[in-house]
Parts: sequence; structure tokens; C-alpha cells
Amino acid sequence: MEMVAHYDAAGSVIGAVPRARVRAEGLWHACSSVLVRSGDGERVYVHRRTDTKDVFPGTHDCWAGGVVAAGETPDECAERELAEELGVSGVPLTPLFTMTAEFDLPGRAPVREHMWAYEARWDGPVVPQAAEVAEGWWLPLDDLRARLADPSWPFIPDGRLAVEEWFRRRG
Repeated sequence: MEMVAHYDAAGSVIGAVPRARVRAEGLWHACSSVLVRSGDGERVYVHRRTDTKDVFPGTHDCWAGGVVAAGETPDECAERELAEELGVSGVPLTPLFTMTAEFDLPGRAPVREHMWAYEARWDGPVVPQAAEVAEGWWLPLDDLRARLADPSWPFIPDGRLAVEEWFRRRG
């Protein structure tokens, strides 16, 4: 049984719970998300989630990340998830911001999460994890903005909130 860090609404760790409880009960938890940009900063690595993901299957995302495990810091989670999902390791991570997200899922408990966002610059090979990433590609920033403006392009909700916050902070 996978145990994840249980957070309170203010963003403090208050214990550990099974991941299934977080999803079933809409418990506060944390995730780390890494925006992978090309070395020149002009492109972002975007991927489509596999159709077998338990939450938002088949949607697009521009963040490599996941839920903070019990006993793990957000920084450790970011490094782990980047290596697991995209095969990128040993690259410095720059903290970007933290944010809180709450949104409803049809027929399910709401999602309540604290997100730690990071950036990595990378021009090396990307080796997506087949169980989580169906396909991926580099996308220029202007193209990402345009796709996000198209409501028919399925994009994971918390990833959308985070990239919109990132674009807002960039001006």
C-alpha cells in the first residue's frame, strides 16, 4: 500500500495516509511538479498521459511530477518524479512557486493539493516512463499558450492552473 504525506489546509504535514484514501476522501496532500524547459528556455516538454492513469487519463501535461510520499520532502519528490517519469536526473531544479489547488471531479471526491513547482533546463535525452507517458514532445512557449487557450485540448486541471500561474508570473 502506497503511503503519501497527509497535509492540512495550511500546508503542513500532519501524518501519512494510503494514497487510495487521498483520492477517495479528497484529503489534502502535496505534489511536486517540474517544468522541463530546453536549455535556451524557448521550449517546454509536453506529454500526454497514458489512458490507464487513475486520474485524468489521456490528458496533456507540461509538468513531470506526482504526489509527495510519506517521509519525503517536496524537493525529494520533484527529483524522484522527474527521474521516474522522464528519465532526467542530476539536473538542478529551480524552485518557482507554491500554490494551492482545489477542484471538483465529476462523481469523485474533490482534489485538494499543495503544489511545489520547479523548473529544470535540459537538452539531453528524455526517456518517458511507458506506464505514465503515452507520448511527449518539445513545444515552443507560444504554441503552448495557444493550445492552452483552446478548450478542446484536454489538459490536466492542476497542470493548467500551474502553467497559467507560471505564465502570469512571467508577464
